[in-house]
Amino acid sequence: MSFQDVFLMIRRKKMTIFTDAKENTTVLELKKIIEGILKIPPANQQLYNKDNVVMLDNKFLSDYGLLSATAKAQCPALIGLAVRQDNGQFEPLEMTPFSLPPDLPEVMKTKETNGQEQSP
Repeated sequence: MSFQDVFLMIRRKKMTIFTDAKENTTVLELKKIIEGILKIPPANQQLYNKDNVVMLDNKFLSDYGLLSATAKAQCPALIGLAVRQDNGQFEPLEMTPFSLPPDLPEVMKTKETNGQEQSP
């Protein structure tokens, strides 16, 4: 059985890292990938799944539902990252949301709703 790639979007404050791993990658191995990018040792990283649950180093990504079927290249799974501060405590998880595009001007909006024409 071959393990499939999972695509991940790791967010911390305003920073976003896109990476991929295998379903059978451990959380610790993922932290080592992050260490290679950010130069932050795994012991100083705390990863959170989509439910804001701290991910344990000895668990596999698949244990947290991070599977190739759900973590695709065009729609990567979101993982939160918090970093240990100088005082030894982890910072609170903070993922600055992407800004949303502005609403379309009325003239550009479609005249249809749910594929059905509106009656005047």
